[in-house]
Amino acid sequence: MTELTRVAVDTSKSVFTLHGVDAQDRPVLRRNLKRGEFVAFFEKLAPVEVAMEACGGSHHWGRMLTKYGHRVRLIPAQYVKPFVKRGKNDRADALAISEAAGRPDMHFVPVKTVEMQAQAVQLRLREMLVAQRTALINALRGHAAEFGVIAPKGTPNLAALLAAIADEARGVPLLARQNLALLGDTIRQHDAQIAELDKNLAKQHKKDAQSRRLAAIPGVGPIIALTMSLTVDAKQFESGRHFAAWLGLTPKDKSTGGRQTLGRISKAGNERLRSLLVSGAMSVVKVAQPGRKCASAWLLKLLERKPRKVAAVALANKMARIIWAMMATGSTYRSVLADALKAA
Repeated sequence: MTELTRVAVDTSKSVFTLHGVDAQDRPVLRRNLKRGEFVAFFEKLAPVEVAMEACGGSHHWGRMLTKYGHRVRLIPAQYVKPFVKRGKNDRADALAISEAAGRPDMHFVPVKTVEMQAQAVQLRLREMLVAQRTALINALRGHAAEFGVIAPKGTPNLAALLAAIADEARGVPLLARQNLALLGDTIRQHDAQIAELDKNLAKQHKKDAQSRRLAAIPGVGPIIALTMSLTVDAKQFESGRHFAAWLGLTPKDKSTGGRQTLGRISKAGNERLRSLLVSGAMSVVKVAQPGRKCASAWLLKLLERKPRKVAAVALANKMARIIWAMMATGSTYRSVLADALKAA
């Protein structure tokens, strides 16, 4: 055990697979541990580097192992995948994690604190409830359409749809009316729960100085600002472009033979953050007109020659770079905007 310099851990539900190497990267430990044996094993082990794939549970284990003096390094799963040589099993995954951790240019994810993960739970819960509500509304509209009851799209028109379903003159059978009313009650429960979460998130946003600064950017509301503040560590990225690439907002590079060819955005990285930024950018694009505060000359020229959705993705890319600059330097939006406009 004294020869160990790095231990890679492939975590799973009940069995953890360990792959340990010495100073020459030669394997000296291959072992499976049950979940209950994991902490006890590392408690007795001399401090070493411990590498794991970054996920929600790995942050918990990272905090536990740090208490015993181990140096925990979390690697994004997409950076580990290229090192899997053949097949898919726990030992091959642990070996791939070890190989990835040994690369000098590898990027690691910092271990999150308990407070950061606890605060992020509200954001994920709201996201889940909104998705469930959307699915319920779509189901309600679909079933109502089976009986010829149609209403305009959008959550605000839900009350009118439910009233039309309940109207006996519309000819909807009693059994269908009862079940669709139950569906409507479930949607209203989701509305109340989402409203309560929005209140809590608004309070959390007001307490977070960084979130308040980010919310000054056009297209960045409290949800986006708070999500960025709680889930992104600007020190992890070398530049704004690096951050935008991590979000999947930069084009795919298909260059060869000295000829540069750029394709569509890569969509690699954090899908949730990318989706939020594009949605925020679309809200700016929809109201972009000369004279408006949110409509820069760059955006207006872009809209003249590109479709709105393409312009929204380009704006989301720019928003990501501004967000990184503000988080990395502690600057306010106006000073960062002036620098961005000069560079453009």
